[in-house]
Amino acid sequence: MNSGRRNLVLSAVTLVTALGVFLWLRPDPVPPIRIGVLHSLSGTMAASERPLVDAVRLAVEEINAAGGVLGRPVEMVVADGRSDEGVYVAEAERLIVSDQVSALFACWTSACRKAVMPVVEKHRHLMFYPLQYEGLEQSHALYYTGSVPNQQIIPGTHWALDALGRRVYLLGSEYLFPRAANRIIRDLVKNDGGIVLAERYRPLGDADFDAVIAEIRALKPDVVLNTINGDSNTHFFRALHTAGLGAIPVVSFSVAEDGLQAIGTEAFHPNHYAVWSYFQSIPGEANRRFVAAFQQRYGSDRVTSDPVEAAYVGVRLWAQAVRDAGTADPEQVNRAMLLQSMAAPSGIAAVDRATRHLWKSVRIGKARVDGQFDLLWSSGNALRPDPYPDYRSRFEWAQLVADLSAATP
Repeated sequence: MNSGRRNLVLSAVTLVTALGVFLWLRPDPVPPIRIGVLHSLSGTMAASERPLVDAVRLAVEEINAAGGVLGRPVEMVVADGRSDEGVYVAEAERLIVSDQVSALFACWTSACRKAVMPVVEKHRHLMFYPLQYEGLEQSHALYYTGSVPNQQIIPGTHWALDALGRRVYLLGSEYLFPRAANRIIRDLVKNDGGIVLAERYRPLGDADFDAVIAEIRALKPDVVLNTINGDSNTHFFRALHTAGLGAIPVVSFSVAEDGLQAIGTEAFHPNHYAVWSYFQSIPGEANRRFVAAFQQRYGSDRVTSDPVEAAYVGVRLWAQAVRDAGTADPEQVNRAMLLQSMAAPSGIAAVDRATRHLWKSVRIGKARVDGQFDLLWSSGNALRPDPYPDYRSRFEWAQLVADLSAATP
């Protein structure tokens, strides 16, 4: 073998040996902390829920850019609930058992939440729910980052009765949240000397509002209190516009900025109001940074909303709890969550130890043609969550929820 060839072989052997030593000495990659993200990416709820996955992703990317949690990156495992409660249950089980996620960030409708909750409780796991809802529930396995009745339904109804009138038409989707919310609203209307002219429900995803529009035209309510969810809101508001009934005020409890975008400027409703804890248009440096980050990541045409903010806040609070617990174990993180608070885009978000809900402000906004809301009223300080309005006992509320659940198709 000539010297040139011998040198070439020796160099190759040296390189392979050095590479082997490097690989042997290199530490194993740090395993990620996996979280399950379970929302509808298809079906009637997809348009509402896809932005929540984006909100979780933004929070995760910010956390990872800052070094992760406990020196480990956070990894999202995304599952499609397909707007179907049975799919939600199966996917929650898979995420917890097979994918071994450390927490679930999941659900929009109360029907899906109540279907998934027993799975989370059975495995002594942990779930974050980002939607405003009817309350009347607590679970040792859930943290609720949306509003409860005393932070949305109750003050919003009082405002509507005082500002818009006491002849009320109730319209909602056919599932638990609208029916429970309207039971609370009926109590408030009665106590304030008002009258409920009618109470109507349409299936999730329904596009036929002809009968509802005809009844609204005939009854001429002072205000429609709207608990429709999903893409049916687009059909309702367009039908209202086509019928020339834009002068009738509508106060919505589930239409946010992305919902206004879907309705479109051609069917803009000048007397549309919404009740939330958060609007994209609220002032403050924390919100300005949040909106800027969201739009930089997803596009300048994208909007934030109350559910988007609540989903984002849930991930940030979870990450803080993991750091404080020193582990991603769900049971230990659950205990650490009881001590968490943060400066959220909507204001200070603090966990209420007694209920596992958040202290939150209340805001009422009037829709603008550009898809944003002008702030009309605010509670100012954050309100302590009260999942069970105190004019009935917990036993009575539990019985009411059971009756409504049994009666709901």
